[in-house]
Amino acid sequence: FFRQHAWIKVEQLKPYHLHKEEMIKINKGKRFQQAVDAVEEFLRKTKGKDQASSHNSTEEKNRRNSSEERGKQSTGEEKRKGSLSEGKVKKGTGEGKKRVSSVSSERGSKSPLKRAQDQSPRKRGRPPKDEKDLTIPESSTVKRVMTGTVAGFKWPPSVSEPVKDSDPHFHHFLLSQTEKPAVCYQAITKKLKVCEEETGSTSIQAADSTAVNGSITPTDKKIGFLGLGLMGSGIVSNLLKMGHTVTVWNRTAEKCDLFIQEGARLGRTPAEVVSTCDITFACVSDPKAAKDLVLGPSGVLQGIRPGKCYVDMSTVDADTVTELAQVIVSRGGRFLEAPVSGNQQLSNDGMLVILAAGDRGLYEDCSSCFQAMGKTSFFLGEVGNAAKMMLIVNMVQGSFMATIAEGLTLAQVTGQSQQTLLDILNQGQLASIFLDQKCQNILQGNFKPDFYLKYIQKDLRLAIALGDSVNHPTPMAAAANEVYKRAKALDQSDNDMSAVYRAYIH
Repeated sequence: FFRQHAWIKVEQLKPYHLHKEEMIKINKGKRFQQAVDAVEEFLRKTKGKDQASSHNSTEEKNRRNSSEERGKQSTGEEKRKGSLSEGKVKKGTGEGKKRVSSVSSERGSKSPLKRAQDQSPRKRGRPPKDEKDLTIPESSTVKRVMTGTVAGFKWPPSVSEPVKDSDPHFHHFLLSQTEKPAVCYQAITKKLKVCEEETGSTSIQAADSTAVNGSITPTDKKIGFLGLGLMGSGIVSNLLKMGHTVTVWNRTAEKCDLFIQEGARLGRTPAEVVSTCDITFACVSDPKAAKDLVLGPSGVLQGIRPGKCYVDMSTVDADTVTELAQVIVSRGGRFLEAPVSGNQQLSNDGMLVILAAGDRGLYEDCSSCFQAMGKTSFFLGEVGNAAKMMLIVNMVQGSFMATIAEGLTLAQVTGQSQQTLLDILNQGQLASIFLDQKCQNILQGNFKPDFYLKYIQKDLRLAIALGDSVNHPTPMAAAANEVYKRAKALDQSDNDMSAVYRAYIH
């Protein structure tokens, strides 16, 4: 329980004793009860230790007082009985010193718990197993409140876990897809071991990812990156910061200059980058751009040789990514699709969510790169699955954004305060960073792109087509798509997706 981590808002933290009964009534789950039992057991042991310490302190105090009393009585006797021999006086004094020295030694020694440990056959300083399992992280670790750039966020290692050289806020997930309806995904990090699940599918696991300084060990493979747009720029910057060797290429060459200054190498063509690097990533705008990059003149395919690796991070449809995988593999290359969920800010902060599918060995080889650019990675199986999942995620996000804009305009035309509406939403179940940021964009009239409107409309269009391919209705997405098309007609394509608001006010 204590080794599992999650983000917790400060306002959701409550004193345990004051709210224990209330929370027990609300939460009936087995895991919650196990957590309560663990806390109670820890408190009981802590209380027992405190009482033992207090009892020993009282005994020490009594011994000191008794010793002082005997000392006083001895002094009185010496004064009254001056006829005692000098030898006897020295002997009595020596015994008194011995007793005081013993008390003083105990007073400066370890606590009763430590003394007990030293007497045990275990190595000094190593707590017993039952106490180790009940170690609770410091409250600052539990809160993990994002107070600045998340990429720079550091947390201390768990007391009970060994320090490892992987990024503390990154977790891999492997989604084992089988014919059975149940799916499992387990946290894994860079140091991997393969284990067989009961379902018969192979899953990948590793111990908790914890590091003192938040650093990771970069792969020694040469990395290439094609496409330095809103998302690609942040990704490359984080790869360089984490010590990777990166060669970059962009259709507009001037965009490469900043990264060359940061230590990147310049590739003249996509083919050159692929031929000189071990793993080449690409992040471009749409299916056409993705195909042109691979199949066009001096494209990726011309640089592919047996063993070369290509990772496409573009958000495209499953048919496109499947076609690209086939041509790469036909030349002896290895292929992984890895579209990312996030925006420019999350890309800059190294907090993207990565959805991967294809060559699982290549997925593992990309571990340090994914840790540098993202906070979470999912492996979804065969090529095409990541593309489908990414479109569904962006379909939900795009539809939600259109609904936010619709609600704000309805509030305005009915004489309600848009700011008050935002305040109410932020206090309810819909509260999220996305909701707050996009509403703030609208209220401030600031539509500087964090996620281009034209790209979310493209993703809605592809998601609707995905639904059509399996005869599944997507009426909400279709309605939202029409609103974004209206916004594009109003010249909002290169603004942030929140500019869909303008489709409702014109």
